[in-house]
Amino acid sequence: MAKSIPFPEWRPDLSDLGTGITSIVSGVLARADGYGPFKSLVELTDALPSACRGFFFARRSDGSIAAFAGTDKRLYLLDNSLFTWTDVSLGGTDYPTLVTSDNWQFVQFNDLVIAVNQNTPPQKFTMASATTFVDLLGSPPNARFIAVVGQILVLSGLLSNPRRLQWSDLDAPEEWTAGVGTSDFQDMPDGGSCLSLSGGDAYGLLFQDEAIRSIIFAPGSPTTFQIVRISTQDTVFAHYSVINAGTKTFFLSAQGFKIIESGGKPQPIGKERVDTTFFKDVDKSNLQLCIGATDPTGTRIYWAYKSIHGAAGLFDTILCYDWSIGEQGRWSKLPIMGEYLTSFARPGVTLEQLDAVAPTPLDITGAANNGSGLIRLALAGGLSNSDFNIVGQNFIVVYGVGGTTEANATWRFTVINSTHIDLIGSTFVHAYTSGGHIGGSLDALPFSLDSVSKATVAELAAFSSDHKLGFFTGLNIEAVIETGEQDLEGQLVFVSAARPITDSPDAAVSIGCRIGPQDTVSYTPESPVNNQGLCGFTIETRYARARLRIPAESVWSFATSVQPQVVLAGDT
Repeated sequence: MAKSIPFPEWRPDLSDLGTGITSIVSGVLARADGYGPFKSLVELTDALPSACRGFFFARRSDGSIAAFAGTDKRLYLLDNSLFTWTDVSLGGTDYPTLVTSDNWQFVQFNDLVIAVNQNTPPQKFTMASATTFVDLLGSPPNARFIAVVGQILVLSGLLSNPRRLQWSDLDAPEEWTAGVGTSDFQDMPDGGSCLSLSGGDAYGLLFQDEAIRSIIFAPGSPTTFQIVRISTQDTVFAHYSVINAGTKTFFLSAQGFKIIESGGKPQPIGKERVDTTFFKDVDKSNLQLCIGATDPTGTRIYWAYKSIHGAAGLFDTILCYDWSIGEQGRWSKLPIMGEYLTSFARPGVTLEQLDAVAPTPLDITGAANNGSGLIRLALAGGLSNSDFNIVGQNFIVVYGVGGTTEANATWRFTVINSTHIDLIGSTFVHAYTSGGHIGGSLDALPFSLDSVSKATVAELAAFSSDHKLGFFTGLNIEAVIETGEQDLEGQLVFVSAARPITDSPDAAVSIGCRIGPQDTVSYTPESPVNNQGLCGFTIETRYARARLRIPAESVWSFATSVQPQVVLAGDT
């Protein structure tokens, strides 16, 4: 019996023969002792009218969440009760079409949410009172990128002057006259166009074509910011790869994935690990889909991207980097498809509001005066369906009724017959036009009620291929992990079994074999674990590796290693 072979670090840029690394890891997150599962995306909201091209959530003064999304022509606000999207575009009309290579970018500044793209004047939404976005006052320039540094709004990627960085007055995001207060601009003498920004309380970063500069707020100084070049060797490769995590800024340069600690210089985190593999795989003509995001509940950074073989308009791969494991952090790969990757704090909702968004609701086909002034609803399929029955309930939630909008609320009710109910305490006013539902089954909700109780904690989220926002809280996705390739100094060995060290009851193992290092690796059929936790084989080889596969929806938490049963070939 050989000793356990651990599942090592994933470093696909290197050979896994004799290096103690593996080139195959998929559908898992790195752990200090191996790997753990990653959950599938569960959609929460209704669909946007078209693909998401930017997302942001802000916190109102009362602690509630306001979530905004942009498409190529419109801006939308999420209804926290119905999880539908309301068009809040300026004037209710289309903006100039977003440049194909760009996304909307957003920041929060006190009670304002500010959105930018190069084809549109900066837009503001006042969370306490607004119903639509309007132009940000003060005539700020059209810009591609936005950040807040030390209570000052900063813009770059200016349509009028690509080499210029421009900023507002202190704590006055609608004062843009140069020389008024701290309002000013700086044209960069070198480094090319001013591109992506990273903000912070007193320290930010400007990414240019051929340089990176720090932006340090200098209160009391004749100049608002001290702008210092910290690198001429890096250029940002994907504008939306820049992501803040505490005092760290992560980004994708033309040299690979890097980190900048506050006050420091760029340091590689993907060199001879994932950089070469990424650059061979990424679709360089669709870098608007190369998007960085952080999960505030952990120490991981995620980069979504579209591969050269991926479907149009969608990312299909996510690289995950956990900086807290070991001295250099560890990587993993997730085969996830979507439109936009982000983080989001689920809005807090009441049980009545959850009832309104639960699956399989009852459909309303009419609303009329019951003869005594109450609203009488007609139900298409009666009082129940396979998941939801209103008979015996004290309250129901009515939503989505057109015309008789006064019906959209929480009611006690009276059953009239198998297809009609009256709403107690209602008053019929407006003629019915269309639509309407009575909330579905809480038992059939696609997310846990426990997750709603943690509504203020932001988590990793994404827009799916059908334009719906959701969280990665579903069942575990399929996991594939390999050991590094093993040999006994070139001797032939006989492998009779392997025991995967995992708590998955559905694990299966195959063995990758070859006689010489020049040969192509061939894999045995999968062998599932038996009642003794072993996967059986009959293999004679010189080089061997074990591949563990845990199917989608299997319940498990760890996979650390494989214990092979192996002897020298010819031994008895």
